[in-house]
Amino acid sequence: MTDAGADSVSQIVSSYKNDRVKKYMFIAGIGALTIALIGIGLGIGKYHISFLEVYSCIWDRFMGRGLDTVDMRVIWDQRMPRMITGIIVGAGLAAAGAAMQSMMKNPLADPYTTGISSGVAFGATIAIAFRISEFGGQYSIVIFAFMFALVPVLVILLLSTVKSATPAMMILAGISVMYIFNALTSYIMLTVDEQTMAAAYEWTVGSLSKASWNTIPIMAGITIVGVVILMFLSKFLNALNSGDAFAKTLGINVNRIRIVTLLVVSLVAAGIVSFTGIIGFIGMVAPHICRMFVGSDNRILIPSSLMLGIAFIVFCDILAKVVTDIVVPIGIITAIFGGPLFLFLVIRQKKEVW
Repeated sequence: MTDAGADSVSQIVSSYKNDRVKKYMFIAGIGALTIALIGIGLGIGKYHISFLEVYSCIWDRFMGRGLDTVDMRVIWDQRMPRMITGIIVGAGLAAAGAAMQSMMKNPLADPYTTGISSGVAFGATIAIAFRISEFGGQYSIVIFAFMFALVPVLVILLLSTVKSATPAMMILAGISVMYIFNALTSYIMLTVDEQTMAAAYEWTVGSLSKASWNTIPIMAGITIVGVVILMFLSKFLNALNSGDAFAKTLGINVNRIRIVTLLVVSLVAAGIVSFTGIIGFIGMVAPHICRMFVGSDNRILIPSSLMLGIAFIVFCDILAKVVTDIVVPIGIITAIFGGPLFLFLVIRQKKEVW
């Protein structure tokens, strides 16, 4: 090899290493930001607790010390369930959004693209309007929301048996089901009293106010399993980024990968929003920002999006507590903050990242 060729190879290797270092620095920065925001979020409230005291209480909890102090009870019994629920929501929706965007090769895709959100709203509205919770218990609304969230997925699976599961087909099927569910939800809400309408409306904006230790294991289990499967599928999603033809030359069953990814994303999203209501923009904004810094390699993109999703929702939860005298549903904050942010990123972006 000539000296010029050796220098060229050396420059390529050096550039690759520098690029990897920048990616890991970005992930480390997001991790540090997340830790800081969690400490701030747990300390904010009518009873203020400093940042250092928050993490001191968490450490004491794991060491079995100071379990009866006021700070410990406030953090662990009142604020920690909400925080952990927010972490699960941010992680699950962001990871699912990254996979969805890669699968559809579309930066506008998110976990709700297939109509899951409208299914959740419709299922919850039925359970609330017909007072099913009075007979079926506290989880009846969650069960109905989850069941109807999967209806759009079943429609797409049925369509895929007669037509290949292309991104365009998935999006169009999701939009059609969304309009149907939205119309039915609106009709039901027009026929109920104001109190019932208010309860149903809360599911359409999303909130962490119903977070409890009882619901966390279910949400965490669904999210962890889903993220692990998405990480396993990341190499196949990378191939889809290069086009269906290229993926097929590698022996990948494109339709099967899309259907499996769709199922996993849908189950993760449905398992989360069935407990919290519809919290938007996390699955769209977080992966879009991460893609600008770490690229489109899903082996790095999915975990970095997961971490940024956590930071984003914790930040929005802090805003929800401090902006007004009342605790604003976090779904409103994510929409108000995420919408303009996403528009800014789209305008600022100068190059194609797909």
